[in-house]
Amino acid sequence: MAYHSGYGAHGSKHRARAAPDSPPLFDDTSGGYSSQPGGYPAPGADVAFNVNHLLGDPMANVAMAYGSSIASHGKDIVHKELHRFVSVNKLKYFFAVDTAYVAKKLGLLVFPYTHQNWEVQYSRDVPLPPRQDLNAPDLYIPTMAFITYVLLAGMALGIQKRFSPEVLGLCASTALVWMVMEVLALLLGLYLATVRSDLSTFHLLAYSGYKYVGMILSVLTGLVFGSDGYYVALAWTSSALMYFIVRSLRTAVLGPDSVGGPAPRQRLQLYLTLGAAAFQPLIIYWLTFHLVR
Repeated sequence: MAYHSGYGAHGSKHRARAAPDSPPLFDDTSGGYSSQPGGYPAPGADVAFNVNHLLGDPMANVAMAYGSSIASHGKDIVHKELHRFVSVNKLKYFFAVDTAYVAKKLGLLVFPYTHQNWEVQYSRDVPLPPRQDLNAPDLYIPTMAFITYVLLAGMALGIQKRFSPEVLGLCASTALVWMVMEVLALLLGLYLATVRSDLSTFHLLAYSGYKYVGMILSVLTGLVFGSDGYYVALAWTSSALMYFIVRSLRTAVLGPDSVGGPAPRQRLQLYLTLGAAAFQPLIIYWLTFHLVR
């Protein structure tokens, strides 16, 4: 009986060791995450892992460095091409203005009849900047006047219950197209008239952009005093601008080089100056008459 009891005890121990453990119903996946109630991973743990992995990846660092070098190289190419077609130094000259110059130039554009000396001043064969010479053309006033014209057109259309982004965009694009066409026509005229002068595309843009000052005054007067006030302001600003253009361009187009030249060429240069001046009222009217009702 003792032997039988010992055998039973040994057999029970053997059966206990041989019994396999029951497999878990679900895999334990919480080892890679911070312990959270309910067994959920810590918020942002996978994002932080991906970011750290990306920053620690040598290939990713090489790609980022290569992309930065490409961006820097592209920036240098853009600056180089910009300098090829547009001289930044010349462009800065046309924006070298101050408050006193802007105030005097606006007064000259509105009432140019009492101005005496229209020649551009030079210092060591270099023209003085606009802030030192009232006769020097600038691009600051035309740029600000164009922006003001677009805003004023939006206000006028809003007052008349006709405002829409499409209509305002059409006004702005039409004004730009007319300016480009005018500058191209002047360049062609200067070429055909064989004018040798210091007039550049920037000069022509400046003289062409001064019309926006008269356009703003005409529209404002029309909004305040009606169509009668608009036509009075249009007549005044147009005549003042024509006088200003003729006196300003006459020295450049009919300069010392044209003195003693062939009479037909001198007449062509004179016609070019008068034509450029006479074209201003037509553009002013075309771009403003629909804004005053």
